[in-house]
This record gives sequence, structure tokens and C-alpha cells, in this order.
Amino acid sequence: MSSDKYFLRSDVKIEPLVNSWYAWSFLISPITFPLVTKNLHLRILDSYLRAPAQHQKAVADRALKGGLFVDHQGTIDEIAGLVSYTNKELSELLSFAADIGAASETLLQLADGASLRSLYRDLPESLKGRVELVYDLFNRPKIRFIENLFYCSDFYKPSLQAVSLSLLDGDKRPFVLSSPRLATEDNIIVKIPFADLRWDEFFRLRNEALPLEQISKLIQLDALPAEKQALFMDMLTTEAPHKKYLKPSAGKVRVRYFGHATVLIETANVSILTDPIISYDINNNHERFGFNDLPEYIDYVVLTHNHQDHVMLETLLQLRHRLGTIVVGKNIIGELLDPSLKLMLRAIGFSSVIELDELESIDINDGKITGVPFLGEHGDLNIMSKLAFHIELSGNTFIFAADSDNLSPDLYRHIHTRLGDIDHVFIGMECAGAPLSWVYGPLFTKPLLRKHDQDRRLNGSNCERAFKLVEQFKPKSVYVYAMGAEPWLEFISSIEYTETSEPIVQSDKLIAACQERGVTAERLYGKKELNF
Repeated sequence: MSSDKYFLRSDVKIEPLVNSWYAWSFLISPITFPLVTKNLHLRILDSYLRAPAQHQKAVADRALKGGLFVDHQGTIDEIAGLVSYTNKELSELLSFAADIGAASETLLQLADGASLRSLYRDLPESLKGRVELVYDLFNRPKIRFIENLFYCSDFYKPSLQAVSLSLLDGDKRPFVLSSPRLATEDNIIVKIPFADLRWDEFFRLRNEALPLEQISKLIQLDALPAEKQALFMDMLTTEAPHKKYLKPSAGKVRVRYFGHATVLIETANVSILTDPIISYDINNNHERFGFNDLPEYIDYVVLTHNHQDHVMLETLLQLRHRLGTIVVGKNIIGELLDPSLKLMLRAIGFSSVIELDELESIDINDGKITGVPFLGEHGDLNIMSKLAFHIELSGNTFIFAADSDNLSPDLYRHIHTRLGDIDHVFIGMECAGAPLSWVYGPLFTKPLLRKHDQDRRLNGSNCERAFKLVEQFKPKSVYVYAMGAEPWLEFISSIEYTETSEPIVQSDKLIAACQERGVTAERLYGKKELNF
């Protein structure tokens, strides 16, 4: 082999997969993955097999972008093969999904307020010894899942995990959440579980060169067909990346906006990254910060809530080797709709994960991080693994309010009593969010009524509700973020705004209202640096 050392090109796209689907947290947890597979993935694929032409037509319609339509450029047989494989090889998981529904129905029929002791013996084998049967204070029965026991069982299948490698063609990427990612002539699928430390060595190639012989061992290059080996060689370069990162000045707090809800907050002594979705370093007309604008080591990552565009495994896995601690909200233990982020992240190789309770803090260099409760964007479901984050650094205070829909301003009145005024507010304003079923539909044991699905949308704040937060905390500056408008985010957000889109109209109103009060206000887009 050549004695040259190679880097991974900056435009190599990394797509983590589970059973050929783009990976997100619900596909990792062994109590949610079977339900998503049975109630969503197979349903989409069956629909495609019945009417592939209709799916192709829908995919071409920009107005339907983000819908449950399969974007597949290969043969129908490839999709039929994935359906057959899933039904056969994952039959135990599909039975488990059915068992959850059946056990829930039995519980509703038989639990009348009396002891649940006798119902344990009739549980399906898949649930026995892994769940607790309980009542709430309204005497409604439910199943409490002991989630860690499922990770320790055959229901957790890291063998289904893989990574697709391909070269980017600009920012344009197909929407990833409604279509499987199958092998094509343009990608290489490497079937190594996410937790395998070889991925850390591989992703170091972004900045550290290795001989081809060592790289080959990392991804089992010799086992690939000749054409795939040639494709992989196109993904390597002997040219070192241009490292653009410089530390902030001593005594300063630097804030860099990377797009969507990704913000890097730094002093000379500490770095904190929120909800990381990092653009690949490519040259086009859209200014951005990318991987080469990040510090070599990131002390803390904070994840505000467990949605696909905020817990982005595509970015997190590439950064794992340079991360310190990930901070997440503590879930409702045993709640099917609220799987543990800590367990999920640890299962895929993140060793340092801290759960914060509401208004609980951790001390860090130059300040502290506090978890702040937020309402909304979760369809009125009882989900606790969501936190805004109050960050205090070198005398400056920030709140990253995520996708908070300020449904009850009294909440922030009470929080203000605890935290006081806040210098800088960052808030998402996707006030026309997806229907409730978009994230949670596959987990319901009974179908949602359409009117409820539409009424309980995953909305952020509008101008009126966001401005009440501003009035409460009296900030010096307000930044609207988490809009999903950047072109490199369409693959996950499917968002295309116009001047008349409600989130744009509402955020414009908020900015104007803030400026009338002498408060600096801006809707962030693409790239921004602030220094305090």
C-alpha cells in the first residue's frame, strides 16, 4: 500500500443507519424501535409497494416535502427485499411491538382499581420481568417499562447499525426520515455498530491523517468490492484541512451560531455546544461555520429535547472523540413516550452523560449550567426529557429556550424569581409545527383522531407568547433561532419559508417589538458571531 497519509475529505457525508433507516434516538431505544418499525416504517413501505408511481409524484411536489413518501431511485424489488428482511429477521421485535399493544388493551379492560397482582402472570413473555403494572392517581392503569433491562436483552440489536459514506453535491440532500437509505453506486455502507471505537478513529481522519493500511482496517476496506474501494479512495485526500478555529480572548464570552439550534458558547477556559447539527465544510454561496470552526475539544454538549432535529446522531457520532460531557433532561423513568436519552447515548458509545432535573445546576469553569423547564412543542404529552438551558459565563447570562411555546407565562415568572434577569435570550419560533403524530404517532397503541393530531401540533411560540418571556426576563438582546431554514438542514427539517410563512411573520413582529423597547433583536440565519 501507499506510504502516504490520508485525511477524510471535508465533503464526505456520514449517515448513521438502523435497519437501513436514518438513525435517530427512537431507533436506538429497544422499546421504541420495534413500534416505529411496525407502525411507521413497514406502513410507509407497504404503501410504496402498492403505489410506487404515486410516491414518486409526491416526492417531486415541493408542497409535499417532508411527507411520508418514499424517495427511492432504485428498483421496487429493493424495497420489497427490505420489507421481507424486516418481517423475517425482526419478527421477534415486531411481535414485541404487538405485545405492547395487546398488553395495554388487556390492562385497560381488566384493571378496575383493584390489585394488579394477578395480571402479571398473563403478560406476554416479551414483557414478563421487564415491566411494572401501575395505576396513576386517577386510577388509570399503565405499563412502566424498565428500559435498561431491554438494552440488556436480545431486543437491543446493535448489529442493525451501520454508517453510509458518500460524497456531497452541495447542500441538496433528499429528506431522510421517510425513506430507507439503501446501497447505491454512490455510497458505501459500513456495518459496524455505533459504539465501536473504530468510528472514533475513523472520524479523527477529519483532522489527523493515517496511512491507508490503518484506514483500511478501520472500515474493513479489503472486504469491499473493487468499485467500492475506488469510491472510498475518492473520499480521501492528502491535503490537510484548513483549521479556522481560534480560541476566544481572555475575559471575553464568544457566541457562534452554526445554524438551527446549534450555538457554541465559549470563554478561554470552557466550551459549550447546544443541540449540534454541524454543516459539512463545503464551498458555495451560503456562509456558515463548519466542523473546522469547532475547538479540538468541546467540554459540554447540551441537548434540549429528544426530537430528530435536536438530537442529531449524524453530528454527535462524528464529534464523539472530541466531546467531554453531554447534558440532557431526566426522562420519566419507564414512560414509553419518553425514553431515556442517557441510556440511548451510553448504548452508542458516549461514556459521560449527565441528567439534569428542572432547575438543577452543574458548576463549570467560569460559570454554571442550569436546566430550565419549558412548555409546549410536545403535543401536551407528559414528557420530561426536555430542558431549556440557562448558562452563566463570566458574569453574562444566557437562556437557550429551545422550542418553548410559552403557554403559561406564570412559569417564567416563577423561574425569574430563581434566576433573575437574563442578558441574552435565544428562542425558537417554529410556531407552525408538525402534527403530534409526526414524532409520537407510532408509539400510540390506538390511532389518534385526526382533529386531535392537528390541534396538538408541535409548535413553538408565536410573537405574543415569546414577547411575554422577553418582558419577564428583561434581556439586553433577543435572538430567534431553531427555525430550520438553513439550506443544509432541509434533509431533516423539510422547511422552506417565504415572507408570508407564519414563523417568519411572527418572528418579524417579535423583533420589531423588541427593538421598539430598545432591545437588540435579530433572527439568526446561517452564521453569526457575538462577543460579550
